Amino acid sequence: MTHNLLGPEPTLLPEHTDAQAALDSGTDPSAVAAEHPDYSEAWATLAERALADGETVAAYAYARTGYHRGLDQLRRAGWKGFGPVPWAHRPNQGFLRALAALGTAAGRIGESEEYERCKTFLADSDPAAAEATGLK
Repeated sequence: MTHNLLGPEPTLLPEHTDAQAALDSGTDPSAVAAEHPDYSEAWATLAERALADGETVAAYAYARTGYHRGLDQLRRAGWKGFGPVPWAHRPNQGFLRALAALGTAAGRIGESEEYERCKTFLADSDPAAAEATGLK
């Protein structure tokens, strides 16, 4: 990803090493989310699983939780509501995956404005995130 020298610096979320290690080792994402409720990747994983199982409303709720927890962290990291959120930085991926899952779930329940907003937000954050998640 190239950086616009006139635009804001990319926002990089902090590492959540304990939560990430638990999720990576196969701990159920429900348990990870319960122990680390601010860890967006656990919520994104739950949302993606619910989408795969056809549980759209549950997916929407999980994704919205991961999205809002990620927004809180982005703001604490200095994000001003715009600017790059690089997909290549692993801690950002939980937020970006939650955003993509929220958009997908919104689309499935006919909430087209939310779907379009999520799709645009994801692409504006990093086109690589839209490509990786399939929400483009």
